[in-house]
Amino acid sequence: MAADPRSRDDAWAFSAESAADLGSAMTRLLRSLPDRPRLLGLGEPMHGEEAFPRLRNEIFRYLVEHEGYRSIALESDCLSGLIVDAYVTEGAGALDDVMRRGFSPGFAGSAANRELVRWMREYNRDRPAADRVTFSGFDAPIEMSGPDSPGRALVALHAYLSAHLEADLVPHTVDAVENLIGSDDRWTDPAILTDPSRSVGLSAEAGELRLVADDLLALLTAQAPRLIRATSRDDWWRACLYGRSATGLLRYHAAMADTSEARMVRLMGLRDAMMADNLLAVAEQRSRTGPTLVHAHNRHLQRNESLWRLPPGWGPLEGRTLRWWSAGAIVAERLGGAYAFVASALGAAPHRGLGAPHPDTPEGILSVLPGNRHVVDPKGLADALGAAGTEPVPRTDTSADHGYFPLDPGHLREIDGVVFVGHAAPVPDV
Repeated sequence: MAADPRSRDDAWAFSAESAADLGSAMTRLLRSLPDRPRLLGLGEPMHGEEAFPRLRNEIFRYLVEHEGYRSIALESDCLSGLIVDAYVTEGAGALDDVMRRGFSPGFAGSAANRELVRWMREYNRDRPAADRVTFSGFDAPIEMSGPDSPGRALVALHAYLSAHLEADLVPHTVDAVENLIGSDDRWTDPAILTDPSRSVGLSAEAGELRLVADDLLALLTAQAPRLIRATSRDDWWRACLYGRSATGLLRYHAAMADTSEARMVRLMGLRDAMMADNLLAVAEQRSRTGPTLVHAHNRHLQRNESLWRLPPGWGPLEGRTLRWWSAGAIVAERLGGAYAFVASALGAAPHRGLGAPHPDTPEGILSVLPGNRHVVDPKGLADALGAAGTEPVPRTDTSADHGYFPLDPGHLREIDGVVFVGHAAPVPDV
């Protein structure tokens, strides 16, 4: 019988302690893929652990400098992300304001995110437009307390069309659109999350707005040659983002009014479907200059069906397991080998309630490796474990953060790589 692979650093694991180690490991990983990906997904097992966005920054810098990557897409509000992109490409605005308004709440305060934005701006400062790195948010405009109003996106789409087409070609006036939207507060009321009866998503006005959005998107497509020539491909692409966001939000608000037991599954699926649409658009738009690194929670980027057992605090739904297809699963089916997924995994993080993992879990097996950071070939690991007669078991200890998900040993062959951090410590205040 082969030696237990936990006993040594084997050929499936590569040190990533230093920048040089990380670069070498990423080169090995990319060369092992059957195709060059247009979208390289890099997941994280939980939000808010700075070790992972800091690693992401190192990986992105390496990919930009050595592999021709020219774009990054983060799990953050796709509309607010336009503010960040304008700053990193053109220097528009001030960094503090860009961080406050350009990210979904919860990500704006990340020191690693701030460092990413600062680095991108400096990298672009003296470069021609064609060689600049770009930023995208690809998450739906949806917060934990509920979705955004469709007004921001729908009015922006209407403004773009009205500025470049004759008035008689553009259906509906902006006043009519704004009257149908009404106060944004009635769309964003946090109470809707637990009380579907408060949602306006199935109101007569919402139904009319869905027709308005459809009309405007149809016009955007029908007049695409004229609009692109009159503005730019990037301007037209931005208008498409407004249209996708408006229609997606209107669908989501309609699902918010659902009183059936399928409500939460519908909402989770609709959010990831909006993420997938945004990623496919990024792949189409950004691949003209180079591949894109995508960073989000593992559960949004994985190829497998997503499962989530609702934690305490969800009332009658507590303990129920939700199943839906992630953005990564949708994109992988659409792009095939042009999409690759690298998961991240965490050994111990005492400050987040995670002690040392059980030795028979994937995290426990990886924790035996010398050093703290590794890039792992998961298929090679699975082969080595099989040859050794070792069957890893899923990790069952959990963090106080219910957004933590360990590696599923049954998914190892569906992952293109694993970035492993053996021990994470709190980041000191600066």
